[in-house]
Amino acid sequence: MIDIRLVRDDPASVKAGLVRRGVDPAEVDRVAELDVAHRDRLAHQESLRAKVKALSREVGSARKAGDQATADDLAAQSRRLGEEERAAAEEEERLAGELRHALLHLPNLPADDAPDGAGADDNVVLRDWWPGQEQGHPAPVPADHQRVPHWDIGEALGLLDMARGARLAGSMFPLYRGLGARLLRALTSFALDQHDAPTDPAGYEEIRPPTLVLTETMTSTGHLPKFADEAYHVERDDLWAIPTAEVPLTSMHRGEILDEATLPARFTAVTPCFRREAGAAGRDTRGLLRVHEFEKVELFAYATPDQAADVHADILRRAEGLLRAFGLHYRVLDLCTGDLGASSARTFDLEVYAPGCDRWLEVSSVSWFRDYQARRANVRYRPALEGGKVGSPVLVHTLNGSALAWPRIWAALVETGRQPDGSVQLPECLAPWLGGTARIPAE
Repeated sequence: MIDIRLVRDDPASVKAGLVRRGVDPAEVDRVAELDVAHRDRLAHQESLRAKVKALSREVGSARKAGDQATADDLAAQSRRLGEEERAAAEEEERLAGELRHALLHLPNLPADDAPDGAGADDNVVLRDWWPGQEQGHPAPVPADHQRVPHWDIGEALGLLDMARGARLAGSMFPLYRGLGARLLRALTSFALDQHDAPTDPAGYEEIRPPTLVLTETMTSTGHLPKFADEAYHVERDDLWAIPTAEVPLTSMHRGEILDEATLPARFTAVTPCFRREAGAAGRDTRGLLRVHEFEKVELFAYATPDQAADVHADILRRAEGLLRAFGLHYRVLDLCTGDLGASSARTFDLEVYAPGCDRWLEVSSVSWFRDYQARRANVRYRPALEGGKVGSPVLVHTLNGSALAWPRIWAALVETGRQPDGSVQLPECLAPWLGGTARIPAE
């Protein structure tokens, strides 16, 4: 969440930043008003508590002096003030809840260098890449045999069975079969090996977090309360199915103070991800374009503010490296302020071109959250000072990116790699996990 002290000290800059995101400045005014009311009520409560304590001491002194009448009168005053203090405490708690609720619904301030814009149409394409680009080859023009959508290819080759997936769990739950399932596993294994810390000094420690998490864990990343309708909630246990490994990774060190020497702390995880996609009814429901359950390899880091830009660039470089290894035509978008996720200050999206769908498909968002998430999760570090001393704890910055989310990668690979005879040629880098071959034969 945004630092309430910034709202107090410089509300104009908070309004200016949030206006870039399309937020009504009145929402900032509402937060400021609640903050003033809460602090006023808190001060009143503390004043009453102090008076009650002082009266309690006077009661004791009067009784010790044998003046029971005075003691009884003071005790009655103390009880009346105690009732007022309890009422003030209830009001303070109510106002604190309203203030927190308002803060939780305010999005992050966008980075100064995030492009302005109202929505996806205003995102800036920074660059695109295709195989052979460095040798001066033009962007590829898909052949007719590549213009078959992945759901048709998957059904014809026995790789994807959306009908049986729907029979088991409802629509938009895919079922992969045979080499289709093995391709999914190959993608995960290849990606994790590229990020694995033991083989890379700047690598990422592999984590297998829980798939179900607490409400406070979902709240730390900003997925709650704003996006509750898009999440799967196990009400009996008050647990949430994670929409991304970012959620548990962000809270791995919730409430802790880290040493600066341990930063940046980098983690990677592969998990199932669950999303209701409540706002997407009727859109992109064919094949793997939009599904309720999918697997994704996530990269995540805690960093100092000075380290964050380099870490952000590293996550983006790794995601792009995978796409180049797969030989997929992709582009990098700098998301405008109107299309940023609520928690993000700066995001780069990666989109691959799928010739069968004739569409650009988002496969990764690489985001820098500054201290917005860390403030919710209370993850801090002690800055190292000269002379071996350490400073007061400050909030870390959090960053994350998909490297990568597999359904649309799977779709783009199958469509791009389709051959004239109906077989599919996959990237050679995946062959070790596909039984030594990178070809799916035609039926």
